[in-house]
Amino acid sequence: MASSNQLKNRAQNSNYDENKWVMRILKVLDQESEEEEIDLTVTIFGVPKTLMAYHPESYLPQRVAIGPYHNTHPELHEMERHKIDAAKIFQKQLKTIKLHSLVEELMKVESRIRLSYDRELMNLRTETLAWMMAVDASFLLEFLKVYAVKEGKLKAAMISSRMSHLVDLAGKKSSHNALLRDIIMLENQIPLFVLRKMLEPQCPSKEESDELLLTMLMALSKDLSPFKMAHDSNSNSAVVQIDEATHLLGYLFESIVPEMEGREHVEIAIDGCEKKDGEKEDFLKNSGYVKAAFSQVWAILSKINKGPARALKRLSSLAPVKTVLLMPWNAITKLPGINTLRAPIEGVFSFSCCRKPEAGGEKSDDSKGHPDKPPSIEQITIPSVTQLAHAGVRFVPTNKGILSVEFDPKTVTLYLPVVCLDINSEVVLRNLVAYEACIAKGPLVLARYTEFMNGIVDTAEDVKFLREKGIILNHLKSDCEVANLWNGMNRSVRLTKVAFLDKVIDNVNKYYSCRWNVKTKRFMKSYIFGSWQFLTILATIVLLSLMFLQSFCSVYTCSRFFNDVTITDAH
Repeated sequence: MASSNQLKNRAQNSNYDENKWVMRILKVLDQESEEEEIDLTVTIFGVPKTLMAYHPESYLPQRVAIGPYHNTHPELHEMERHKIDAAKIFQKQLKTIKLHSLVEELMKVESRIRLSYDRELMNLRTETLAWMMAVDASFLLEFLKVYAVKEGKLKAAMISSRMSHLVDLAGKKSSHNALLRDIIMLENQIPLFVLRKMLEPQCPSKEESDELLLTMLMALSKDLSPFKMAHDSNSNSAVVQIDEATHLLGYLFESIVPEMEGREHVEIAIDGCEKKDGEKEDFLKNSGYVKAAFSQVWAILSKINKGPARALKRLSSLAPVKTVLLMPWNAITKLPGINTLRAPIEGVFSFSCCRKPEAGGEKSDDSKGHPDKPPSIEQITIPSVTQLAHAGVRFVPTNKGILSVEFDPKTVTLYLPVVCLDINSEVVLRNLVAYEACIAKGPLVLARYTEFMNGIVDTAEDVKFLREKGIILNHLKSDCEVANLWNGMNRSVRLTKVAFLDKVIDNVNKYYSCRWNVKTKRFMKSYIFGSWQFLTILATIVLLSLMFLQSFCSVYTCSRFFNDVTITDAH
């Protein structure tokens, strides 16, 4: 326990300004009436440490700092003169007021700005914070003018020559893409209401300034979004209004991941393989599946009436053989040597999809009855694109975004959204996932989608297949880079159940595990190549069968039987 003298010494030696703290509290309590009605919530977050440690270059700005989090980093000071140039250009475009006046307006909403960040900004004075917002907003608005020009809202002459070496209308300059990646990072955001306040004096009315800013944001989202959706009146990006957005990254996220409504998880039977939650069929009570399997084989053999096949049919008509064939499965499995083979035989002839699939996980008992429990790693495992294609799955592209991911068991078709990947995509995707992890109160839809793509894309061959189907538009150097991009999206954020994606994963795994080639491969791997004991038992059974045949022939005179068959075939 620290003594009172020690506490006094700490207070005297610290740089904590009590008067400054009290003044800040008074300002928060004495906000103007218009600020009292606004819900002040945190919208700009620090990237979770688990994500930052894995791939820091995707979250730390490389060229320009926007906002307070990275403003003091010396490696980013080179861009400060370009930001000041942008502020000068912006000030010249103001007709009725000066930039100082806008700074004073921002000082009035200081608490709203501070509360937008999840970290304390105690080291920044009110005036410093306001000027930082004004300069950074000026730079962003000058940069975003490129997109207003693209959409025909502004003339190309509005882009200053001082910014021409950094930006271009085609977006092909490396400097332009480097700035794009920086301004979309989660820790490099400023509140959108700051941009609105700064842009308003340049337009005749508030409505026109909001319309201009909305045009910029929509064009920016169209350029940065990995998902190429149909751009019409019903597109997701068209319904995201300026009042709903928090910052640039937030607007992009809302345009990609809209609110899910009315999407319920519904189990679908695949190829007759139906399974209800918590229900396991007892195949030992019903031997009909074995009988059905042999009946199919017998239907084929019955059409052959020559040579060994005829001899086999003649052999099967004998009384001892009929007795064995008509025995129930439970009785057959009690015969010496057959009991050991019971499990593998059932594994081959069982048509059930209830067993754990090779590429899909079986739900553990702990997860039953707990729909909110996060899925395990096994549950999100899914066959690769090439494996699914070999199993007969068709891949069809859609232009409706993430929510269009669907598997149709009737046509065996997997619908996937068109994804355009370029040099900016990895940074964009990682920061969108980080933002979702910070704000989401429910399922992490985007994170679950990246896990899904990580599951089906393993190699460059998978990427090549999706590229040829028009699902992946690859603007990177090779298919291998795209495969590395998806495989690099790690599980550093919490996993949640997302109904429509979980249904797709579950149904794809069910279909895949029901295929005969998959079942045969699994059987061969589990019971033959992976088990020397099975080969020993098989050799024992063959030996016993030969001994049985020898005993049988000693009683029924097999030589005469086979001679009769040969004479009949000759006729």
